[in-house]
Amino acid sequence: MMKARLFPPYGVKPRPALRSSTARVHSLERGLLSLSGGKIRAFMACILLACCTAPAPVSAHAAEGIPRAAYQHRDTLIRAAHAVWGLDAPVAVLAAQVHTESLWKADAVSPVGAMGIAQIMPSTARWLPDIAPALRGTSPAPYNPGWALRAMCEYDLWLHDRQSAMSAGATLAPCDRMSFALSGYNGGLGWVRKDRIRARDRGLDPDRYAAVATVNAGRSRAAWKENRDYVRRIMARQELYLSWGPGVACE
Repeated sequence: MMKARLFPPYGVKPRPALRSSTARVHSLERGLLSLSGGKIRAFMACILLACCTAPAPVSAHAAEGIPRAAYQHRDTLIRAAHAVWGLDAPVAVLAAQVHTESLWKADAVSPVGAMGIAQIMPSTARWLPDIAPALRGTSPAPYNPGWALRAMCEYDLWLHDRQSAMSAGATLAPCDRMSFALSGYNGGLGWVRKDRIRARDRGLDPDRYAAVATVNAGRSRAAWKENRDYVRRIMARQELYLSWGPGVACE
């Protein structure tokens, strides 16, 4: 009686026997030994090239990318920035500020009541027309991106213009001045002044934001930390938006 022959299922090829890791290593060694000196050098050169041409690391903020919603408001922000700050407006910083405030969401509302794409508080929205001629005669509209972005640019410049050196004969570096202005947007101009005075009283340089950022003149720990993180995130994220316009260089 003939013995039945076992075949693999129809259409399925038999699986080749697996070689042990030792056999695979020996096979690789034999392959390398069969290469001439020139081929071995070429092989090693390829390995080194692959190792040395690995992608350069990018910052966390650069890796996160620009939110899709940003492109919808890009032109509006650039027009407002140029109208308020001039053609050399720090567009990249202002764009990073919107990114940090709301992720470019026009309907954003914070737990404390800040509204819209620029996260303007109701009291600030009512007060801004008093300092911004372009907003006079308009009703506060923080949920309107056109109004809100213009208001943010106006408020930033107002804060920026009120930063001056406290040390005799000193001048504020552009990065320090912008950082103080952003700190004021988030926490109020009064706290910026108090922190700078406290820094001076402690023997720190009141004209260097990095020194003043270590000082807390009386805010709650949470509010103080949020304010410092706010400035840090914006100044780091501006690199995302440098193709939109100038940024502010920091040493």
